Amino acid sequence: MKHTLAVLALNKPGVLARIAGLLSRRNFNIESITAGHTEESDVSRLTIVVQGDDRVIDQVVKQVSKLIDVLKVERLAQNVIDRELALIKVKADPSRRSDIVDIVQIFRAHIVDVGRETMVVEMTGDEEKIDALCAVLSEHGILEMVRTGKVTLTRGAHTVKG
Repeated sequence: MKHTLAVLALNKPGVLARIAGLLSRRNFNIESITAGHTEESDVSRLTIVVQGDDRVIDQVVKQVSKLIDVLKVERLAQNVIDRELALIKVKADPSRRSDIVDIVQIFRAHIVDVGRETMVVEMTGDEEKIDALCAVLSEHGILEMVRTGKVTLTRGAHTVKG
């Protein structure tokens, strides 16, 4: 089962590498990891998606919490908003472009580049929505794709920094 962790850490060189290294040394598989500044310039927030049962995830939380420069680790399970960003380059000969435009509109995605033989589609949404778009676009020929990891916030007044 996939679990999402929010990690608040001091914004210092090497923190991301130490966290990823700890997880790999302990043989935890990282499904995705994203990192960025928070509303506080000296604090970064990492969103880590790992695979495992509850016992494994509890161990991950304890291990990451012990690292220097890690301020807080929290499991995010319920009542959350999560999103990914995907850029998808699709074969788009002129005779099939209108089909791709229709698909993009249905999924509320955006065309961000048009070339002679390709189009680049930008999509923001949850993992399942992006997977569904990719499945439909695969019929046209996906040439290249890149996806960010998941970013997640809890709904309502609760914050990770608590």
